Amino acid sequence: MASRAANRDAGTAARILDVAEQLVQVRGFNGFSYADVAAELGITKAALHYHFAGKADLGEALIARYASRFAEALAGIDASADGSAGAARARLAGFADLYLDVLRNQRMCLCGMLAAEYQTLPQPMQEAVLRFFDASEEWLGSVLESGRADGSLSFAGSASQAARMIIGSLEGAMLVARPYGDVGRFQAAAASLLAGLTRPADAAAPA
Repeated sequence: MASRAANRDAGTAARILDVAEQLVQVRGFNGFSYADVAAELGITKAALHYHFAGKADLGEALIARYASRFAEALAGIDASADGSAGAARARLAGFADLYLDVLRNQRMCLCGMLAAEYQTLPQPMQEAVLRFFDASEEWLGSVLESGRADGSLSFAGSASQAARMIIGSLEGAMLVARPYGDVGRFQAAAASLLAGLTRPADAAAPA
C-alpha cells in the first residue's frame, strides 16, 4: 500500500508540474497562481502545498525538470548526429528544432519566459535559469568548436560568443513570432541564422 501511495503522490506531483509548466510557458511565472493550478486539476490548494510548499519550490522543480529534459534532448541530438557527415551542422539544426517544437505547441521556452521575469524571481530560481542557459551555451560552444575544426562551420569571434548569439537569436525569434501566431517566421529566422554559420563552408565545397 505504501508503494501505491508513493506512486499516486508522484503522479499527482507530475500532473502539477505539467499544468504549471504550461501556464508559465503561456502566461509567465507571475501570471498564474496556485488557485489556477488547483482549478485545472480539480484539487485543493492544500494538496498543492503538500507537494510543493510554496510557489518558489514549484518554480525550482519546474526548471530542474525542464533542464533535465532539455539535456536528454541534446544527448539524443548528439547520438543521432554522431559520426555523420556534417555532424556539427546537424546538431545546430537539431538545437533549433527543439525551440520550433515548443513554438508549434503554442508555447514559449520555459527559461526564456522566466528570463523575462528574472528580476522578480526568487534567487534560487534565478540561479537555476542561469544554469540552464550556461549549460546550453556550453553544449553549443562544443558543437561550434568541432564544426570550425572540421571546416563545416565558420563564424567570427569565440565559440562561446557565437553560442550566446544563437541562443539570443532563437529566443528572440520565438518572441517575435508569437504575437503573429506564425511559426514560419521563426523557421525563416532560424534558417537564416544557421545559413550564416554554414554558408562560407558550403560556398567553398566543390560543385
